[in-house]
Formats: sequence, structure tokens, C-alpha cells
Amino acid sequence: MDSATVPLLDDDTVEFGDEDNVKGRFKHPYVTFFHLAFRGAALVVYLLCGLFSNSFIASFIFIVFLHSLDFWTVKNVTGRLMVGLRWWNYIDDNGESHWVFESRKGAVQGRVDPGEVRVFWIALVAFPVLWALLFIVALFGFKFRWLLLVCIGLTLTGANLYGYVKCKVGGNKDVTFSGLTNNFMKQQVLQNVVGMMSRSPPQSGQNTNII
Repeated sequence: MDSATVPLLDDDTVEFGDEDNVKGRFKHPYVTFFHLAFRGAALVVYLLCGLFSNSFIASFIFIVFLHSLDFWTVKNVTGRLMVGLRWWNYIDDNGESHWVFESRKGAVQGRVDPGEVRVFWIALVAFPVLWALLFIVALFGFKFRWLLLVCIGLTLTGANLYGYVKCKVGGNKDVTFSGLTNNFMKQQVLQNVVGMMSRSPPQSGQNTNII
């Protein structure tokens, strides 16, 4: 499997509308709203769900649903319109998986709005950091069943961050996005978190890191 960085095709973004004709502070106010809405809602529900429901399963399903909406929206819509970037995957005729990281070049890059660019990158970086802090809180608070939920939030927001950083700056083809996500999800989240949930809580605090 390999990866590539290529210009984002101009005709691939026309279907979303003519960005140059949009008036107002932001060219895409609704897109900007939804860039923040789903990930913000997932974080707020996680922090406040104990006030409204005692059901862990219901909270888990609802928060994962919000994370899924956020992941799809940021990956397929907001990145293309707000910053002119996109990452995606395709399978060739030989069954090989390829990850492609695209960015607008030249004059079409001027379509993006500087305000939207700032909002996009601040939100893209801030939320993985917040979930990382919640991971530490859940780990040292011995809230092991919530730890899996935090790992899902950290993984999905971190995946979009990694993909768009690759779009922006390119990268070594030997370091593939699929390798990062598969190793993190399968080896770290499932093995470490499930292992901790199957053990009884330790008597004293210990430092367990998931990289």
C-alpha cells in the first residue's frame, strides 16, 4: 500500500457550489458550523451525559454516532470547502489499497477564506488534544469502561488531523495512513483497553501509556 499527494481536481468541488459567489463573513457559514457542531456535541455529551442518563450503553451509542457524523463530515465535506484539502482511499485492479492526499494548487487555492482556514485548523488540532486530556483523566480515575469511548474519540479526530496534515505538507510514502490507523485501532485500543477492563482495578495509581 502506498500514498500520494496530488492536486485536488477543480471539477470535483464544483458540485458543492460556486465558493466565489458566497457573501458574508464566511463563504460557507453552514459548513463552518457543522465542522464544529458534531465534534463539539460529542465532547459536551461525554462530559454531561451523567447528569441526564445513568445508562452507559445509551451514552456510548449516542456519542459514537456523533463521532461518526463528525468523521464523515470533516473528511468528505468541510476539508474540501474550507481549506481545499481532501484525503481518500481507493482499491486498484490488483486489490492494492492506495491512500491519496489532495490539495488545491495555484489560483484555485484563493477560493478558501482565511477565517474559515483558521477555524478549520484550530478545531482540527484542539479536539484531539482535548480527548487526549480526557484519556489521561479516565485512565488515572480508573474509569476503564469510559476509556474505550475516549479512545474512539481520540482515534477518529486524530485520524482526520493526520490525514489533513499529510494533505497540507505531504510526507514520506513509506509512512502510510492505513498503517497508522490499523495499528492504533487494532493493537492499542482493543488490546490495552480491553485488557485493562478485564482486570480488577489496581490498588494504587500506575502510569499506563497508550501510544
